[in-house]
Amino acid sequence: MNKKGHVLNAILLAIGLGYVLQPSGDLETFRTIAELFVPLVLGALFPDVDTAFGKHRKTLHNLLVLGVILAYPIYFGNLQFVWIGVATHYLLDVVGSKRGIALFYPLSSTEYGLPVGVPTSSKWADTLTVVITLLELAALAAVQYFLVDLNTGTPREAVATALAGLPV
Repeated sequence: MNKKGHVLNAILLAIGLGYVLQPSGDLETFRTIAELFVPLVLGALFPDVDTAFGKHRKTLHNLLVLGVILAYPIYFGNLQFVWIGVATHYLLDVVGSKRGIALFYPLSSTEYGLPVGVPTSSKWADTLTVVITLLELAALAAVQYFLVDLNTGTPREAVATALAGLPV
């Protein structure tokens, strides 16, 4: 995907996820959208910083970087939701483009992608971005409603019960 596609994805995710997290459609929903907007856009653009240094779709397009971004709010208490922007950037590059990304870089330079992608200059790139974004929103809504409260990180009751039943 190109930068326009990543920004489009982040904006649509901020709006959609705002309604998933605060479905009332009132001022709190719009505050949530505003709260999500900057972290999602920053996260969506962050992996492409590697165009200025390193190897594009390798240096900042891998699971190690995603792990660091995921851990950041746990250790430092900020940058919540940036990980969603980074993860969806990866997903767009894997599913939406022909090239794919090197998920296991620096251990391997092999790029992984799906055959359904289009060239970044294709007239279908924006349409594919919107379709992928809708699927991402459906997955995030399922996580929010059935697995973990994305606002707090608290497991839902069924998940908490299942986890409590595991031997330690």
